[in-house]
Amino acid sequence: MKKLLYTSLVALTLGASSCTVADIQRTVDGVMAGTGTGVAVTQNEVASGLKQALEVGITKGSNQASQTDGFYKNSLIRIPFPPDVQKVENTLRQVGLGKEVDRFVMTLNRGAEDAAKSAVPIFVNAIKQMTIQDAWGILKGDKDAATQYLKRTTSSQLQAAFMPVIRQSLEKTNATRYYTDLVTRYNQIPMVQKVNPNLDEYATQKAMDGLFQLVAQEEANIRENPIARTTELLRRVFANQNQS
Repeated sequence: MKKLLYTSLVALTLGASSCTVADIQRTVDGVMAGTGTGVAVTQNEVASGLKQALEVGITKGSNQASQTDGFYKNSLIRIPFPPDVQKVENTLRQVGLGKEVDRFVMTLNRGAEDAAKSAVPIFVNAIKQMTIQDAWGILKGDKDAATQYLKRTTSSQLQAAFMPVIRQSLEKTNATRYYTDLVTRYNQIPMVQKVNPNLDEYATQKAMDGLFQLVAQEEANIRENPIARTTELLRRVFANQNQS
């Protein structure tokens, strides 16, 4: 119960979108001192609450992405044909292989959706490395401060951990085979410059970008939507904020 209250407190602070950063900081400072609540909250506990809130956002984002059409029919994160070989797609469509291109794009996104199911523990492990100083910087930062922190500090490790997952998912959905077939057929066209881009690297980066995008949405939602004053603790914090 105590952890739940701490989590609610952090989410409440993040949700005070109508207040300035200074107002939010005064609220946090008051709670840290026990003003209006009768209960002092340590920095360790606030950091733990933020980590829990981030885990909730990441879980929601990953669950959304892992649904059927979670990537494919979401224009925000849909993975297109690799742009560095866009000429391949254009040429193949011109020679009547448009359906095959569309099938590949769909299976590519299906691979990302399948891989998203395994993303949560990878992200959660990264969150656990967050320091108290990092947590307070995020609390007082921009609306996507937590997402940017995760991207800045974990992208290389996440890519290394996520690539085998995306590779397996692309093989599972036949995206790899379709892509190989398309590139092979393209390379057989007279007078074209042969291509052979790394599909695993491209799909891994785009899948990660999509997940980060969804996490950023969840973070913004936490910060911008006020939380109902359903407990005595929340009412006291809001009262303290209004008096600041």
